Amino acid sequence: MTARQAAYEVVRRVFEDDAYADRVFRAAAEGLDDRDRAFAMQLAYGTVQHVRTIDHAIETLGKRPVRKLDPAVRAALRLGAYQLAFMDAVPVHAAVNESVELVRRAQLERAVPFTNAVMRRLSEGLGGLLAGLGEATPAEAALRHSYPDWVAETWWREWGAEEAVGLMRAQNEPQETAVRTRDGARVVDRIPEGWLRTGYAWPQSRGSQLAGSAVGAEPGDRVLDLCAAPGGKTAQLAEVAGEVVAVEKHRGRAHELAQNVERLGARNVRVVHADALDLPDDLGAFDRVLVDAPCSGLGVLASRPDLRWRATPLPELQLELMRAAVPLVRPGGTLTYSVCTIHGAENGAIVDALGLSFDDLGAEWPDFRHPRRPEFLLTLPHRHGTSGFFVARLRT
Repeated sequence: MTARQAAYEVVRRVFEDDAYADRVFRAAAEGLDDRDRAFAMQLAYGTVQHVRTIDHAIETLGKRPVRKLDPAVRAALRLGAYQLAFMDAVPVHAAVNESVELVRRAQLERAVPFTNAVMRRLSEGLGGLLAGLGEATPAEAALRHSYPDWVAETWWREWGAEEAVGLMRAQNEPQETAVRTRDGARVVDRIPEGWLRTGYAWPQSRGSQLAGSAVGAEPGDRVLDLCAAPGGKTAQLAEVAGEVVAVEKHRGRAHELAQNVERLGARNVRVVHADALDLPDDLGAFDRVLVDAPCSGLGVLASRPDLRWRATPLPELQLELMRAAVPLVRPGGTLTYSVCTIHGAENGAIVDALGLSFDDLGAEWPDFRHPRRPEFLLTLPHRHGTSGFFVARLRT
């Protein structure tokens, strides 16, 4: 399989089968060398991210609704349009010809002339069309930067136009590669395979590592990580705490969690396969509890290309999880809430609804102080260059 064929498989599966891009890519890219794998990833993930803008161009210049195209033709045109619009190193003739070949390999010879014609129209008119897209309103910015309208509207309302556009632009750029080692956070160009295999390092954004640090675990503490998979924060907490109980609802992810913490040398972790809302009675009480809750993920869109198209705010679940966690905290202990999203309804509103007192995390980490709620932390991709995380530490 070539790099373009691997990318083609990802784009087709994501939009036709609702598959997850990273899972499809792992299988599709197997056997590719490092160079082809990197090209395939850029092409596949970039196309998925920018699909709304790309589809607008295809419909405008191709004069046919994208939804009415054969799936194979639709995927080939999307890949070709992305190369023309966002990959300057790819020659125009290569983008055009290879897109046509993808349709031919799909045994759709009757669609080859149409694909060729649309690709040539895109090669001639795409640049001007994209340059003419505005960003003065949420609707314009959502189309130009390829986001669902509701995300643009949410950020516009909560942060204003300039910050909203900054967030959109930043999360269309490649995210820095960060790892956590026992010496702290490191930003690297690439992660040597041996680092992961031996447990020397774990891929974890600086924003995520900040959330783990904000728990404030101390030597001897008994810590509960209530939504623990895949295990980066669990292992981070285990480096300091006396014991960590890591809870994961899904059996497969609980198994993966156990493997990961073992690889990272976290011997003081007990993995519990259970629903955080229906925990075993024998867990006991904890000095520190972390609820790294499921969320819309609006702070990690740069690293999860298909998430913007499936993201859903989950404030009811988040509040339910936090209320379930409160009785598990010992008197004088702390309950930390973190989510990888930039969305008020899933951030400060959850903390406010609990009615508990909270620590001034902004005083401890002033560089990441929430701009409007200084007692909380908020990493912002366009300001801090890392994934977006909201963090609050409460007292029961």
